Amino acid sequence: MSRPRTAVRVRAGAVALALCASTALAVPVAQATPRPGAGCLDPSIPLSVEEGRLTAHLPDAADPTVPADRTYARTVIEGGGFGAYTAALTAALCRTRTLDAATALAERRGEALWDAAVRRAQTAGHVRGDLPASDDRPLYWTRVEAMAALRQWSPPGGLTDTERAGLVETFEKAARGMFDIDLPAGDDVVRVIVSGFDVYTLDGGTTGPAPGTVGNNIRHGNPSGATALALDGTTYRTDDGRTTHIEAYTLPVSYPEFERGYLEDTVGPFMEPGPRQVDASITVSQAGGSQFNLEQWNARYHGTFAGNDRGLPCPAIGGVPQLAVDNPGCNIQVVDRWGGGDGLTDPPQWTSASLPIAEMIAADTGADVPRPPGDTWPDPSVAFGVVWNTSYTQFPDCTSPVRQTFNSPPPVTYPPATPPVPPADGSCSYSGGGGNYLSNESAYRNTLLRDRAGLDIPAGHIHTPDMQHFETDFGVSDATFDAWRTSIAAQATNLVHAVVNTTD
Repeated sequence: MSRPRTAVRVRAGAVALALCASTALAVPVAQATPRPGAGCLDPSIPLSVEEGRLTAHLPDAADPTVPADRTYARTVIEGGGFGAYTAALTAALCRTRTLDAATALAERRGEALWDAAVRRAQTAGHVRGDLPASDDRPLYWTRVEAMAALRQWSPPGGLTDTERAGLVETFEKAARGMFDIDLPAGDDVVRVIVSGFDVYTLDGGTTGPAPGTVGNNIRHGNPSGATALALDGTTYRTDDGRTTHIEAYTLPVSYPEFERGYLEDTVGPFMEPGPRQVDASITVSQAGGSQFNLEQWNARYHGTFAGNDRGLPCPAIGGVPQLAVDNPGCNIQVVDRWGGGDGLTDPPQWTSASLPIAEMIAADTGADVPRPPGDTWPDPSVAFGVVWNTSYTQFPDCTSPVRQTFNSPPPVTYPPATPPVPPADGSCSYSGGGGNYLSNESAYRNTLLRDRAGLDIPAGHIHTPDMQHFETDFGVSDATFDAWRTSIAAQATNLVHAVVNTTD
């Protein structure tokens, strides 16, 4: 079926920020490389784990016996046209004398970075840098580089650890689009919020002989992040003629930020009563294979796989999973301001999606999307399959580590021949259809917000195919890698549009 063309909305107040960012981007790259020990930055202040990867080099793609001439981060930052960003931010920061002024600067420049990344992703013509417009990685690495500068800011009088963390967090949220959500009022408007994720699993991978280099997993992108950039601020005409307004943001791949309320603080205000209340809230992340999974059940249990900060709140002990009972590290914790509870039933062990599954599958969202090289979905008439994923794993007895998995593998046809078995009353969750990593966590928190707000709206999680398909071991980008990202983001956009066509 044909789909109306998406139109990009320009936000009030964004133009000045965009011009500021564009001016910074015009500085020659040679002048833009920040000197971490210069000016107002104190290099003795420890960086985060993610910021520590800024110095990593891949082997040279043409000659893997020697390191690449630039760090991987700078290669991607400059490839996205953001080579001057951190130097300009640092220069402005060094002219700042107070924490209040620095916080205001961090918010402005973070919003400018997000706006510049969105504009780049939605530009059909020429973009700055040699990476494609759809590449999500330049935003991630530019944001991390800028956070490192903010973390090492050393103003007169110094900062407490709490003040320093607050400054960095303000910038991070702004650069994720979390302060940027602006849904219009009106009965004839459909209001939608979509989340994506950062790159992840950056350590390890194939290594080369060049001394001092890292494994090639650092190259990873995330098509859900690319989808968020492609959708943010866009409009779509529904089948019944209403205008849909879509806002998007990205989430971190680490547990502490979730437990500080990043998702709830972003989405929660728009689930409260008012003229701008959201009509659909969708979380998106990357999984594997050549299919989209529409996840039905989300688990409260989390933490068996490390985040980008290498934090691991719920590791197995001796190969045996920890129990959820009396174990806060293994249970998603909701901050008090969003109704944090105690025990195993508040919040509940399970939440459920309310996406229009039948309509999303029937929409044939992959029919007009090119199949990337190596696509293994068996139907060649579509890019990727769309599957209702009803699988999950539970502890049927919350005092025993014995687990049961149901509805696995889920049937690839819809409707299934037999109804799926739901989680048992009184069971403890181990993993939802999307596992027990942060994708499942985003789905759980989003649908829990829906339930606590008493809303009857589409809310749930879309898991995309895996985009990590490279032609070479150490090349930063290539045609195959780009084709997978572009196709996944295109079909993910169609799935979001299929959701809004069902809203009342």
